[in-house]
Amino acid sequence: MFKVVIPARYASSRLPGKVLLPMAGKPMLQWVYERACAAQAEEVVIATDDERVASSARGFARRVLMTAAGHASGTDRVAEVAGRLGWSERDIVVNAQGDEPLLAPQLILQVAALLSQHVQADIATLATPIDNLADFLDPNVVKVVTDERGRALYFSRAPIPWARDGAPSGPLSQTEWQGARRHRGLYAYRVESLRRMASLPPSALESTEKLEQLRALQAGFDIRVADCAVQPGPDVNTAEDYARVSALLEAVP
Repeated sequence: MFKVVIPARYASSRLPGKVLLPMAGKPMLQWVYERACAAQAEEVVIATDDERVASSARGFARRVLMTAAGHASGTDRVAEVAGRLGWSERDIVVNAQGDEPLLAPQLILQVAALLSQHVQADIATLATPIDNLADFLDPNVVKVVTDERGRALYFSRAPIPWARDGAPSGPLSQTEWQGARRHRGLYAYRVESLRRMASLPPSALESTEKLEQLRALQAGFDIRVADCAVQPGPDVNTAEDYARVSALLEAVP
């Protein structure tokens, strides 16, 4: 069994209030909540620091918690929820982002099962193969490399692993990206690891790359990575994303 927490902020630099935007007759956040419930989680909690979000969520969610406003990340918000609800140290918690209305329930179940299968692991997460050079070179597409057992070695905005012989004239001449993997921001944590991570200050690598998972990796956490069982849907960061994903939801029978 596992639990799901959906951190849902109102503030967003590129699309303020996006979790409340209507999509095919429902607020975006309700789509995420219903998909988490469809994954057969033991409990699904929406965590927010904004009364506008909480008021909307109370119309469809069984449990909504108001959390502290000063959290630097969704992980910190999830850790607060675990502490307030008294979840045990070995409980598994999936952090589902509130801006992924097309999140497949299969992926929530998969990431929770991945952590359950590796009893010594602290965190589990998912990836997909990169299939084009533009994504490989794009710093907004986070890459991950792992060892042979599926343990994360590094996450980066840089194109890794870098094929030295594929770029004879410098970075823009790169022609090889086969084998590279894109990190997907869906995490499962054991509560003890979640609390430990939230207690750590930002690490040097995290501050450099602006990737929170590097805090855990630099502190020696065991992070397991598997390829997604189904293709993830797009998340919503911009008005263009919103229009595209809304159209996809409108087309769902």
